[in-house]
Amino acid sequence: MIQLKKYALLFVVIACSSAKAQEATNSNFSLQQSIEFAIKNSPSYLNAELDMENAEYRRKEIAGLGLPQITGSIDFKDYLEIPTQLFPLGALNPALPADAYAAVKFGLQYNATAGVSASQLLFSSDYIFGLKASKEFINLSRISVTRGKADLVAQVSKAYYNVIINRDRIKLLEANVVRLKKIYEDTKAFNKQGFAELIDVERLEVQYNNLLTEKDKTIKLIGLSETMLKFQMGYKINDPIVLTDSLNVVTNFEELNISKIDVSKRPDYVLLQAQQNLLDLDVKRLKWGYLPTLAAYGSYQYNTMRTTTNIFESDKTNAMKQWYPLALVGITLNLNIFDGLQRHNKIQQAKISSRKNENSVKMVQQAGELEATVAAISYNNAYSSLLIQKKNMEMATHVYDVVQEKFKQGVGSNIEIINAETSLKEAQTNYYNAVFDMLVYKIDYQKAIGTLVK
Repeated sequence: MIQLKKYALLFVVIACSSAKAQEATNSNFSLQQSIEFAIKNSPSYLNAELDMENAEYRRKEIAGLGLPQITGSIDFKDYLEIPTQLFPLGALNPALPADAYAAVKFGLQYNATAGVSASQLLFSSDYIFGLKASKEFINLSRISVTRGKADLVAQVSKAYYNVIINRDRIKLLEANVVRLKKIYEDTKAFNKQGFAELIDVERLEVQYNNLLTEKDKTIKLIGLSETMLKFQMGYKINDPIVLTDSLNVVTNFEELNISKIDVSKRPDYVLLQAQQNLLDLDVKRLKWGYLPTLAAYGSYQYNTMRTTTNIFESDKTNAMKQWYPLALVGITLNLNIFDGLQRHNKIQQAKISSRKNENSVKMVQQAGELEATVAAISYNNAYSSLLIQKKNMEMATHVYDVVQEKFKQGVGSNIEIINAETSLKEAQTNYYNAVFDMLVYKIDYQKAIGTLVK
């Protein structure tokens, strides 16, 4: 029994450890995992998927109009006052004048009807085009999901890059703080020994404090950028998150070509084309609306009239205690003879809407080409700037190291140290700005031409 308890305790410990390990693993995200998580949890994207699901049910609803429509009904009436009708007395006595009538109450107080009715649409142009439009509407919803996915991928990617770039920046700032702190403390020691002036210490202290402030701002910026990433992902704001990807700057650069930009896959462009199909269908639907509508119907009922409320009592020998059948079938043909030119005017309005959408398609195409061109040029320029800023950062680092060594040997000044540190910090900032710009412009270009998501 004791041995069994030990095994049970060991199992609980292992289970808890596994749960904690799983929880820790679930907080680790690469860029691709962040995108996949956002697709499953982002409220805006989930709403887009629900809209597509709703469109499918809408299509089925419209399709159901072409199926038999069957209804059942039970009706019970209690005539508190039995209807009165005027009966011509001349029907009983021809000698009486023609205007001689008697007020007579016909019928019984209680009446009941139970029956089933059915109808079937045989032909309707609105129904035919409604089915076609419902399919196009599903396609429209599917394109909207793709557009929402592209927006989501772009937002998550930019937020993810922002976090990892700031984390790389903080590493360099920490290294700068360590170097400047060493020089500051050495200068302060030299001042106590009379080998350095107080103003040299104060200058370095100001620069050191500024660097600490910059580091603190960057740390807070990382927290803010992480919060923005969590928001874009649909991740709980207060839960910890660990980004596993590192910053990999593009080494095999391929210049984006601006002479052959194709925006035919851009979601906005495809969406307007699908909308154009819907508008064209609407014009055809209105034109075909001049055709007649044909429907068949049928009804089968049982009626009874009683002097008491016991309508379910049956007696074949009593006329008032029986249910009498009523059955009918028919066909209805509705013709649109003249509607005051209302349909004609509706057709003209639909045509105008179609032409306006055609202009919108052209406008989106031009805007997409412009957006892709700007993003491509900006991406190419950002890469050129990146190479220059990288070289500047390497040179600024070298200058700082040389000035620091000179200062240690007593042949340099703290002014040179401060200037070199300022130049290094500026070069590092410019470098990471160029990296971020290049990554963002590449995303903007892919989004503009519709290749960001499949």
